[in-house]
This record gives sequence, structure tokens and C-alpha cells, in this order.
Amino acid sequence: MSNISSVLEEKRLFPPAADFVGNARLDADSLAELKAAAQKDPSGFWAGLARRELAWQTPFTQVLDDSRAPNYAWFADGRTNASANCLDRHLGERGDKVAIRFEGEQGDTRNWTYRELHAEVCRLANGLKSLGVTKGDRVVIYMPHTPEAVIAMQACARIGALHSIVFGGFSAGALRDRIDDASARLVITADGGWRGGNIIELKKAVDEALSSGCKSIEKVVVFRRSGHEVAFDDSRDVWWHELVATQATACDPEWVEAEHPLFLLYTSGSTGKPKGIQHSTGGYLLGAHMTMQWVFDIRDDDVFWCTADVGWITGHTYVCYGPLSNGATILIYEGAPTVPDAGRFWKICQDQGVTIFYTAPTAIRALMKLGEQWPAKYDLSKLRLLGSVGEPINPEAWMWYHRVIGREKLPIVDTWWQTETGAVMMSPVPGATATKPGSCTQPLPGIFAEVVDEAGERVQGTEAGGYLVITQPWPSMLRTIWGDNERYIQTYWAQFKNRYYVAGDSTHRDADGYYWIMGRVDDVLNVSGHRLGTMEIESALVSHARVAEAAVVGRPHEVKGESVFAFVTCNGERPQGDEAEALIKELRAHVGKEIGALAKPDEIRFADNLPKTRSGKIMRRLLRSVAKGEQITQDVSTLENPGIVAQLQGKA
Repeated sequence: MSNISSVLEEKRLFPPAADFVGNARLDADSLAELKAAAQKDPSGFWAGLARRELAWQTPFTQVLDDSRAPNYAWFADGRTNASANCLDRHLGERGDKVAIRFEGEQGDTRNWTYRELHAEVCRLANGLKSLGVTKGDRVVIYMPHTPEAVIAMQACARIGALHSIVFGGFSAGALRDRIDDASARLVITADGGWRGGNIIELKKAVDEALSSGCKSIEKVVVFRRSGHEVAFDDSRDVWWHELVATQATACDPEWVEAEHPLFLLYTSGSTGKPKGIQHSTGGYLLGAHMTMQWVFDIRDDDVFWCTADVGWITGHTYVCYGPLSNGATILIYEGAPTVPDAGRFWKICQDQGVTIFYTAPTAIRALMKLGEQWPAKYDLSKLRLLGSVGEPINPEAWMWYHRVIGREKLPIVDTWWQTETGAVMMSPVPGATATKPGSCTQPLPGIFAEVVDEAGERVQGTEAGGYLVITQPWPSMLRTIWGDNERYIQTYWAQFKNRYYVAGDSTHRDADGYYWIMGRVDDVLNVSGHRLGTMEIESALVSHARVAEAAVVGRPHEVKGESVFAFVTCNGERPQGDEAEALIKELRAHVGKEIGALAKPDEIRFADNLPKTRSGKIMRRLLRSVAKGEQITQDVSTLENPGIVAQLQGKA
């Protein structure tokens, strides 16, 4: 790890367009001023932003408390409320502005103004209070991707209850484990949701989860979305529409301490039970709020579409809290990107007047595979900014995004951050930063990143590779792991004796100070004594005309230490027989030419799809198990296509 080799040769540079710079919130000079202020006095920098940008019922006098480091606290004696910051302060100037535009997979559409959204949130908040939910209680939200999920989040925040969203694609067993770990008092769900033309049986999964545990649950609130018949326990279950029908449209916010937990969000651990990431109210909200301005250049007339489900941190920060705290208009789409056809995303952009589009590299690559003729059918001229989130974007996908969707003139903000960081940490600032395809460029103001070796020492030189760490605390950082602070310390801090936050990602910093995320540390391959990032090999494969998507993992090798195992999906039908053998040789030679012989895959396996969750994330641990020939023990119920496992194993 002392210096992970970077073999990706990417020299293209795209400065921001002059017309964008002229209207941007931040240009290069103003960005430099922010970074200089943060460098001079980091905690004072954040304190000034918190006082200016957030609404406080009790102003804070304490800024950063590091007396219990690495359990940091920010603005601890201040009192605020996330829902009041997202809704109440917009009721005057923006009361009649559309807050949420919604499009269902079936084609139904609805709009909520800020005044209407505030009323709906208050009605549900009052309904939750009538069921006994109070400050500090945990409420699990297991919903389709509809505005009601955001309403439920805001209602919990309004009364000081912690929400814990479980992605609607998770199984009943995964839901049960999360309910039990949080000792949740109530579940908010729906009869079902639409995905890929099918109904996702959410209420059925809740019933199954509660039948095998979850003794803490007292009530289940059920939103009627799909309209199909579901089992209903009159002693426990409550229809959403009946609960809110008689409730008042005003509900005073519960003013909570800045360090009061806003939510728990469970993320998979490398082994064992999921980790309940705990985020605060004040610090988290500040990170969400400021990054909307810095990264997305948000304006009052924007229609902002983050395609992530609220079940993931991206949906928390850039569907619910960040945009609404800035008074923006957001778009929520319920279903799959290819229903009824491969033009659905682009048709939505046209019909809904989307100006900022933020999605995952997996989605971009899937849409690339379907062909340029689909976006060409629609008027995308209102788009002014594009974004990427979730994993490193390979240069080939970046260039397609730039050329086909961005018309070779729109900025692309390639963002690096994590569930644990709460908000974007590294990204181009669109009016200030020249971009490089595949690089998240540089840390934002107030974020201090570094590349260190296995001893925790800074890797010197103009080309540095190693562990990515954050050297100073920041407001939106996770506070602990729910119920297991020792695990929090061991997972994120202990490796370097609590000196740094350890991101778990390997990185390369180039001569211009730009960062290139090379994958999780676990995904770095040790091939004949050389440390190679999987992202670079994947990028080389995808640059071949036949390849739509690739995922690379390591497999133990008695001579080389590890060998390179690649899973590949192709443009067109999956090659088989002699055609597959010929393409494997061609791809190995292509990788050798692009990177070097060291990176040539030892084995390539073709599949119709890669194993992705419904959020678009590739299940790399599953691929590692397949490559090693291990028995599959992971829960595959969250996969978009569970049947793909046999194909990946070479059995179909």
C-alpha cells in the first residue's frame, strides 16, 4: 500500500465554459477564498456558515468539541430542527413554489408546493404523535420512492424522532435485523410500489419481518400506493390516509440539540451484522445545505433530479435535506429507467424541465449500452449541469455523458463521498474547476484529505498512491455506530491510532493535486507484488467497443499472489462458444495495450448483466465469492435480477 500504482493515462482537461462561469455561485477566485478561510481557521469557517445558513432556535456558542475524539461534536449547545430548516423558512417567499415534482412509473404525476408539503408533513407528524411517537424514538421507513417517503422523513425530524430508512429492495430478513438493532417503535410502509412494471410487495415483507421478531414495534402505518389487496391487522396496522385525515395542518417543530441524532442509516459491514450509521441534526444539515450550493450551483429556478432512492445516503442528502433546505424544486421518479423503454430518463428530463441531473455510473453505463438513439429522441436543452455519484466513473462513461447528454459543454461534477461522510467531500466546483474524466478532482472547502502509506505517513511526490484519509473533523461526519461505539472507533479510526478518519478507499493523487479513487482497499489487487486498482482495469475493458460494463475482482493465485478475474457485459448479445473465446483473447490484448501485460485478466466471464441491487450498486463481494468458487451465502434478494447468479458462476 505504500504507493499504489496508477496505470491510468488520462490527460484530457475540460475547463468550465465561460457562460457557466459568468453565472455561477462560485468562480475560481471565490473558491480559493473559501479554501483559504477554511485553511486558516477550520472550525471558525464552519461556524460562520452554520450561523449564516441555518435557522437556530437557540444560537450555539460551542463550535467543535474534540474532548472525546474521535467522537466529535459540533455546535452542541445550539438548538435547531431539520424540518423547520427545510420547510418553515420557505413559507413566505417560496410558499407557492413547487417543492416536489413526482412522476410514477405508471405515468401518474403530482406536484407539491412548499406550503402543501409543509401541511402534509405536519399532518403526518401530528398523526405519529397521536400514536405515541416522541423525541428520541426510532421509526423505520420502508417505502417506495414516492414523495410520501420524504414526507415521512420530514415528519420524523419535525417531532425529534429518528428515522431509519430501509431500502424497499431489501428482504424481510434484512428489514427485521434493522428494526431489531434500532429497537424501532413504529414502521411506515406502503401496500406496494412499482418497479420494472411489477409491484414490490412492501407490506407483505413487513408482515413477514414482524412475524419472526421485531417485538419493539407497536404500530405499522400503511400508505396506499399500489392499491392491491394486502393483509391488514386492525390491532396493529393503520392506514396513512385515515391517520392524517383529521390531523391539523400545523405542528410546532421540536427544537432539538444540534447533536441530537437525525437518522440512522444501515450500511453493510465487511462481515457480520450491518452498521447503523448515526448522523446528527445540525452538522449533517450544514453539510447537505452547503454542498448543494457549492457542488450543484443550485438556483431558484432549477429542477434538480437526483435519481437515488431515499433508502440510500444519496437520497437522504440530495433528495430530502440538501435541496429542500435551499428551497429548491426536486424531481422524484418512482420506477426503473427502462420502463416502458430505454428513453424513460430522457423523456422525464424533457417533460419535467430538469436542469440538474445526478445519477450513478452504473446507470450511465447501462444507458450507454442501450444506444445514443434514445437520448437523441428528446429535448435535453434545459439541462445545465450533470453529476455522478456512487463509485468511480470510468473515463469512457464520462466522455459519453459529456458528449451525448452534456452536448460537449455542460459541467460534470464527479462526486466522492460516503454514507459515513454525510455529504460530498471531493468534487469539481462547476464554475471553478477544470475537470478530468474519471477524477473527483479536489476536496471541497473545509475538507482536508491526504494520501498515506501503511504506517500512516504522507506519501510524498507528485504522483502519490495509498490510503485515502481525512485529517480533520467536519460537521456532517457520522457520530458513531448505533449501539456499538467501539466498532465505530475500530472501523474508521483505529488503523492509524485515531489520527485520521480512514475512508477505506485507495486513491491516487496526481501532479495537479487531483484525486482518483481506485476502489475500496479490499478491491486493490496484489499482482506479482504490484498493487493495482480495479477501477483502472475496468476502465480499460470498457474502452473496448464491445464492452458495456465490467467488474474486476481478485482471485488467489499460487504464483502471482492474486490473479485478475473480470466479469463483462457486452453491447449486443452475450458471446458464447468460439465467439466468446475470440473476444476473450481480444480483450486481454486490449487491456495489455491500454495498461500493460501485468493487468491482463487471467479469466474473463461474460454475463447478460452484472449483479446489481435495485439502487444500481454492483455487489462486488458476491463477485469475489463467485471468482473464488465459494458457496454463495450473501442475501441475493436485493438483486435487480437474482437469476443472474447462475450465469456468473458459469452454470447458464
